[in-house]
Amino acid sequence: MFRISTRSRYGLRLMVYLAQNKNKICPLKEIAKKENISFDYLEKIISKLKNAGLVKSLKGSRGGYFLALDPKKIKIGQIISVLEGKNNFVKCLAKNKKEACLLEKKCLTKNFWKKIQDSLKKSLDSITLADLID
Repeated sequence: MFRISTRSRYGLRLMVYLAQNKNKICPLKEIAKKENISFDYLEKIISKLKNAGLVKSLKGSRGGYFLALDPKKIKIGQIISVLEGKNNFVKCLAKNKKEACLLEKKCLTKNFWKKIQDSLKKSLDSITLADLID
């Protein structure tokens, strides 16, 4: 079975934390402590989420992070995609020629992998951050 990286698992926990505290600005140190995640690692994760427009920040002594959108508008698939990249489930589904499989034209399993990838994407995109906290 494939695995989701710690970056995505921690990123999802971070986003759930922000969603649960949507009426407050949350310092990253507080989140790191409460979620038992390395502060340095969380900084890298939140940077990606901020660059993607899912999270905003407020600087200063009372600064911290908060969701940029309503939790109902943030799909779990978006979060995973930001943190994992737009990688394919298997390399043979890659669009670029460098990663294309030599057996692509006669491969009997490619359609199977495509169905799995599409199903996973559809499932992740059907769940919002609000669904996780309700």
